[in-house]
Amino acid sequence: MMTYEETVNYLFNVTPLFQNVGGGAYKEGLQNTLLLDEHLGHPHTKFKTIHVAGTNGKGSCSHTIAAILQSSGLKVGLFTSPHLVDFRERIRVNGEMVSEKFVVDFVENHKVFFEPLYPSFFELTTAMAFAYFAEQEVDVAVIEVGLGGRLDCTNIITPEICVITNISFDHTAFLGNTLEQIAGEKAGIIKANTPVVIGEAQPQTRPVFEQKANSLKAPVYFAENEGDVLSYECHDNGICYKTKNYGQLSSPLPGLYQIKNTNTILCAVTHLKEIGFQIPNSAVEAGFSKVCELTGLRGRWQILQTSPRVICDTGHNLAGIQNVVAQLKNVGTPLHIVFGMVNDKDISGVLALMPQDATYYFCQASVKRALTHKEIKDLASSYGLEGTSYPTVKDAYHAALASAKDEDCIFVGGSSFVVADLLTYLTKRKS
Repeated sequence: MMTYEETVNYLFNVTPLFQNVGGGAYKEGLQNTLLLDEHLGHPHTKFKTIHVAGTNGKGSCSHTIAAILQSSGLKVGLFTSPHLVDFRERIRVNGEMVSEKFVVDFVENHKVFFEPLYPSFFELTTAMAFAYFAEQEVDVAVIEVGLGGRLDCTNIITPEICVITNISFDHTAFLGNTLEQIAGEKAGIIKANTPVVIGEAQPQTRPVFEQKANSLKAPVYFAENEGDVLSYECHDNGICYKTKNYGQLSSPLPGLYQIKNTNTILCAVTHLKEIGFQIPNSAVEAGFSKVCELTGLRGRWQILQTSPRVICDTGHNLAGIQNVVAQLKNVGTPLHIVFGMVNDKDISGVLALMPQDATYYFCQASVKRALTHKEIKDLASSYGLEGTSYPTVKDAYHAALASAKDEDCIFVGGSSFVVADLLTYLTKRKS
């Protein structure tokens, strides 16, 4: 029998893994998922689900909703992607990662069935998550869409409520080149007679959601219209919110983009209560204030140290980087940016946004899709961004630490995989 490490390497190397090979790992359609689901005895039917899609904010919303439900006394599954340090981060019950033994046993017991299907990494991981949640007899599972919605392999569930955080340009090769097309793919998770919460809508996307919801007699709620967040105050260690229905809330997530996420989450909670979920205000308060410790959420404007201040954020597409850059303007001290990207993003659009008054440390994440550190440096220089390039995130991070004064700020980002490499390195260094 394989060890846990051998099993994870098997999953990464035998199945097409999107973070490594990009589009080659994307399998359109649900055929494999349905075959795996039937083989496992339809585990997703054994528990209630909440389905979360969107271009950005899926992770923060999924984790916080899970934390609120957990604080309400429910046993809660949470399925998210990608992981940052350990594969098992993707599959949690009440914040605890799936056991190494379950991962090993699942692959060992089912590989004779699934190997001839040649499933993608995400197809197999989704099946594993559903099987684990069924075995653990969770009350409800928060399921984050992997990519898109309509053809995503999570889309075999019949959720209690759907949440679509927002729509912006990402994965256009698979989802379409217009906001309307992308919205249409995300709207594919909407189910008949099932409430759907839209976190943020634009003039181009709102009619798409309304039309899809109306065709399925699904009640649709726009979080921006309901406007639960009345005001907020930002602090170094988070944001305090004054809300219409839930009083004062405090969150340890300081990213300015969390304000829209908070509106989305509270709108979802309100409509979960309407369909019978028992969620006291005290659970909403606890879910917000303890989201990181309850669910293991990391990498969202995470402050890693204070002197110099080191911040990492997983924002990686145009809209995500816009949010990051807006926040960097408030740092107010000399800025050092450890930066890398993968090759299927809007690289030119992102580089055009980045601050020119920072010192850059260009780096290469340890995935096959990563732009080489030299490529990113050359591209960046044409946008007036100057710095030095390093072959690894660790090397770039140490160079930034060596250059920065105690009162400076170091930001690490550009890609989830840059953040993942940094957190993996820091975790190993502690152990």
